[in-house]
Amino acid sequence: MINSTVFLRILNDYINSYLKYAKGLSDNTVKSYKYAFRLLIEYMYTKKGIAAENITFDMLTFDQLSEFLDWLEQERGCSTSTKNQRLAALSSFSSYAQNRDMDAAAVFRASITKIPAKKCKKKKRAVFTIPEVSILLRLPGEHRRTGLRDKVLLSTMYATGARGDEICNICVKDIRFTNKGATVALHGKGNKLRNVGISQRCARTLQDYICYRRIQNQPDRHVFSSQTHERMTVSCIEEIFKKYVLKAKAEHPDMFREQSYPPHSMRHSSASHMLESGVPLVVIKNILGHSSLITTQIYAEISQDTVDKHLREWNEKWFGSELLGEHKKTDAIPEFLDV
Repeated sequence: MINSTVFLRILNDYINSYLKYAKGLSDNTVKSYKYAFRLLIEYMYTKKGIAAENITFDMLTFDQLSEFLDWLEQERGCSTSTKNQRLAALSSFSSYAQNRDMDAAAVFRASITKIPAKKCKKKKRAVFTIPEVSILLRLPGEHRRTGLRDKVLLSTMYATGARGDEICNICVKDIRFTNKGATVALHGKGNKLRNVGISQRCARTLQDYICYRRIQNQPDRHVFSSQTHERMTVSCIEEIFKKYVLKAKAEHPDMFREQSYPPHSMRHSSASHMLESGVPLVVIKNILGHSSLITTQIYAEISQDTVDKHLREWNEKWFGSELLGEHKKTDAIPEFLDV
């Protein structure tokens, strides 16, 4: 019973103190970590008959943890990347637990370090071409209130390279208009704040929309609202994005060739287009709010794909394919894990 109290107490401290305050992770990231442990507790109860209050660190052996991760993939249908995320959450907690109580968490820590992350296929990032972005931004009808909102929303997403949640959080007070454009304060992951400049044309569109809504003198109002919420949700952005991408695909079947374009595609597109226009990678890193240049480096790979494509087209046009030698062709979940 002592060990079970230690396990839940340390897990509680990890979730509610360490992740939120010591590491300063965002609410969404904390929810992801919570869910990993909810799944572990569900597995221990449904498959092993062990309730949450009876789980001890000593139970979390290599075999037990391996079976749990296999259960996620085989019975829960988790993808390899999601499975690796759950493993990362367990690994992070094991390090924290060992520092808090080495004797109690020794088996858990030793076991988790022996489990490697499963190699998964590199996920292809869907990126719009510049003509495709232009088409997408022209689709919303400005004569309707929602159409006008959608046009300004999509334009702001492309201009700032912001994440969906960051767009949802923009308030009137976060935008500072100038003669040359505007600066938008974005509240990113881990509550990190960064300022992104936008062009005069986009700034004027954004300012006109704020005036249209008559919220220019209400600094705490969110710029983008849905029909039911004063602050738009990410799921609402996903629906808006899906609507216009489907319309664009229908009207331009020779373009928009990727199978799907999630809202994050606009962020990827902004970064790729900036890189192609000569903006240094370190500047793009700051614009996107990445903590490491390694994360931003992925856009250099995307850009290289674009360069290779244009190079092939140029060679085929001026030299011919023959010259190139080519042919065309739930049991009791602890309250602190509630999400």
